[in-house]
Amino acid sequence: MPWRNNVKAFFKEPQNIILVILFAVLCFLTLVPLVSLLRDTFVAHPAELMMIKNVKAGDFTLFHWYKIFFDGKNSRNLFYSPFWNTIKVSLGSCVIAILLGGAMAWLVARSNIRFKPLISTIFVFPYIMPAWTLAMAWLNFFRNSYIGGKSGLFTAFTGIETANWFAYGEFPIIMVTGLHYAPFAYILIGGILQNMDANLEEAAMLLHASRFKILRKVTFPIVVPAVFSAFLLTFASSMSAFAVPAFLGTPVRYYVLTTQLYRTLNGVNQGYGYVMTLVMLAVGLCILAFNQWFVGKRKSFITVTGKSSQAALVNLYKARMPVSIIVLVLLLLIAVLPLVSFAVESFTMETGNYHPSNFTAVFWLGKGSPDIANAEPGILRNKYLYQGLWNSVKLSLCCSFVAGTCGVLCGYAVVKKRGSRLSELVNGLAFFPYLMPAMAFSAIYLSMFSRQNGFIPPLYGTFLLLVIIGSVKYLPFASRAGVNAMLQLSNEIEEAALIQGVGWWKRMVRIIFPIQRTSFLAGYLLPFISCMRELSLFILLVTPANRVLTTMLFQYNEKGWSQYANAINLLIIIVVLFFNFVINKLTGASIDKGIGGA
Repeated sequence: MPWRNNVKAFFKEPQNIILVILFAVLCFLTLVPLVSLLRDTFVAHPAELMMIKNVKAGDFTLFHWYKIFFDGKNSRNLFYSPFWNTIKVSLGSCVIAILLGGAMAWLVARSNIRFKPLISTIFVFPYIMPAWTLAMAWLNFFRNSYIGGKSGLFTAFTGIETANWFAYGEFPIIMVTGLHYAPFAYILIGGILQNMDANLEEAAMLLHASRFKILRKVTFPIVVPAVFSAFLLTFASSMSAFAVPAFLGTPVRYYVLTTQLYRTLNGVNQGYGYVMTLVMLAVGLCILAFNQWFVGKRKSFITVTGKSSQAALVNLYKARMPVSIIVLVLLLLIAVLPLVSFAVESFTMETGNYHPSNFTAVFWLGKGSPDIANAEPGILRNKYLYQGLWNSVKLSLCCSFVAGTCGVLCGYAVVKKRGSRLSELVNGLAFFPYLMPAMAFSAIYLSMFSRQNGFIPPLYGTFLLLVIIGSVKYLPFASRAGVNAMLQLSNEIEEAALIQGVGWWKRMVRIIFPIQRTSFLAGYLLPFISCMRELSLFILLVTPANRVLTTMLFQYNEKGWSQYANAINLLIIIVVLFFNFVINKLTGASIDKGIGGA
């Protein structure tokens, strides 16, 4: 029968098989939670029965939608004001991240700036650190006595009291979030610049085009897919960020949707939180649709053809050394100074007292004393910390492998079948989990997998559930890296191997992956780093048996044991840098060197 022949022909192409499998799996792991979320906006929850008259738990109601959108001043305070704050903060963070990350990527990949390995390594520090530690560093330096009665280090050294708008609220949230996600733009744009065919720029130079015109007419249009991917990831990340707005916005009652979401999900208004989550998803989907439309209208983004030569670096002439020093000093202030403050704080007996007599190693090496943190031993002598460290590394490696491999396959299949309905669906589904706030995503998975789901047994309390939710949540990093890499790659390269009878697996392993190794490995490294520093995604799912370093750090900080929290934060950063170093030595690529840090 003709339809059987069509089916056989369809499944002879590896990209079609990949798309079908990914579509089925992602539907279960993304659409089912979405349906569950949508249902919960229309039902009365047990904690809300006192507010909703004449209903029982599980009954249909429009109460949540009315309260969010149509309840006058209450709706303005509950939703509209935080929503507008969220949009402003997200857009501002995108501007900071893309300008800073893109400029740094160009300097490292396309100019003869000095100290490239050092600059490239330091620049990823803000992303390696949990965002909320950067917020804590901002408060340590810039808090004022108007709120809380205690000034920061800036006032201590200069005598100048910082203004409220500078210390708290919208401005510092934008700055901290933008700095935290600038490595997104650096990694994505830098990978494209590193692999871009030098012949394109050389042809423009032969036509006597100015360097600025080449940058505007040749270089920038080529990196547009990476810029939009960076914008999409940064905007979605900023919308989903909770810790930074909580630390920097709450003191002046500057609320965004995530802080409102936290209050409702952990209070008696869960339905409000689910409606807010749907709004955040709708905004993210609009951005995703625009990105799909923009990429789809371009016929090709090919910049790697197999005939490329090494690009000539832009000569900065006399400005080389001053620019290099200025960039290095700024990066040290942004990325290293907070680390120094955390290290110092982890060795102080009394926070904020830096007299030599106040320094101690008890929080690292102490056996535990009844008068210090309830006899909690130092982190290097704490068996529970080693258990958390092993769980963190194991979880990060598993999520990185699953998400990275699926991202490579997704990028390959989506680009090969670009323009088809199935390709667009898989591409959208692969990015969709990142649009959902981590805390809401965690709550929905907890609800889904705390009971039998078809043939799937209850998974709550298992390590497997953490791997599943982490892999799904971080798949967008890997899929975007895979799509960007494959958009650059000419079909001629694979077609030449196909003519020679080379099988699909061999083409992937011996040809495609080595050529775009830099971009593909970013799809493995980003999930690893994200998982190592993740808190809100796992906080509802971990148990004492599978707790990770970030949840331990959060618990120590909640108890007021900031020295332990600072020490664990440093440990997380050291572990990530160690793995980055090992991957660099084994493969020659890393999250920084692969972007031009050689």
